[in-house]
Amino acid sequence: MNILIFGATSGIGQALAKQYANQGHRVAITGRRQEKLDEISAQLPGSYLPIRHDIRNTEQTDSVIMQAHQTFGSIDLIIVNAGIGKFNLELDWPVCESVIKTNVIGVTKALTAGYNYFRQQHQGHLVNISSVASLLGGAANPTYNASKAYQANFMEALWIKASKSKKNKISVTDIRPGFVDTKLAQGETFWKADVETAARQIIKAIQKKKKIAYITKRWALVAWAIKRMPKFVLKKI
Repeated sequence: MNILIFGATSGIGQALAKQYANQGHRVAITGRRQEKLDEISAQLPGSYLPIRHDIRNTEQTDSVIMQAHQTFGSIDLIIVNAGIGKFNLELDWPVCESVIKTNVIGVTKALTAGYNYFRQQHQGHLVNISSVASLLGGAANPTYNASKAYQANFMEALWIKASKSKKNKISVTDIRPGFVDTKLAQGETFWKADVETAARQIIKAIQKKKKIAYITKRWALVAWAIKRMPKFVLKKI
């Protein structure tokens, strides 16, 4: 299988890239830091295609997909994992703007470009790593939660589009992790999974072509509770 992962130099993206490569798949990996791309590629020569790319640079996103296509001949799976989150209790605008440029504009471009590539190919699997945070507003990090809600809604729209298509076989999966041991999970948290465990469950969800998957699985219980939680309880979170 030929795979492209946007945002693969750390955290979940890197764990996914390594596990897929170890399974024998060819993986194109992107990130802003060339040294990290080279470091990952050196661990299993011949399995990776490193492409330096900042997801905020939307003018280059299509060329990233074309570079992977030209090298592999086709792409079977595109995973969009790029994203940032920062505590912003004071609603500092530069922080809001930075999150929006990455999590909304950059991610939307990658998802749109990926979907259109698969539409031209008539098949493929498009995956986005959103978050359980998409289910509620977060006072400590409002732009992050809102951006993840946007991503979840956008993925549902793509899933509907793909489901209506008769000539294209495109699968769309929204991965919603809870707390995973990455830089985004700051401070003491509960049910924090290590990245290897999270990546294994994500790969299984992708194999099953799930529409939505909570990672780890127990976070589906949290999602169920959030959707039914009264407002006075939400205010205390």
